[in-house]
Amino acid sequence: MVNQYEAVFIMTPVLSDEQMKETVGKFEQLLRDSGCEIVHQENWGMRTLAYPIKKKSSGFYHLFEFKAEGSFVREFELQLKRDERIIRYLTVHLDKYAIEYNQKRRHTKEQNNNEKQQ
Repeated sequence: MVNQYEAVFIMTPVLSDEQMKETVGKFEQLLRDSGCEIVHQENWGMRTLAYPIKKKSSGFYHLFEFKAEGSFVREFELQLKRDERIIRYLTVHLDKYAIEYNQKRRHTKEQNNNEKQQ
């Protein structure tokens, strides 16, 4: 059964911009190759961590919202765990209320961006 998930991961802050894009591209390609539908993705950029992780106080955040089989999530998380550029990750199964909330949030964000451009 296909479910909708949201995965956020934090990449080490020592990566160059190109290395960061390469890392995101790797996981985007993994999702596409596995037949997942990427609903949305956001680059949250460099943020300060609430507490140090592996002696790092900041990291690059990236979010993927995707539809996939439940069995795929284990494989996806295993690949995140194996990549030394990823210092932390979290994958969450979205229920219908969370999906609805995310759609409203994206819609509101798009409206705000359109208003700023005018």
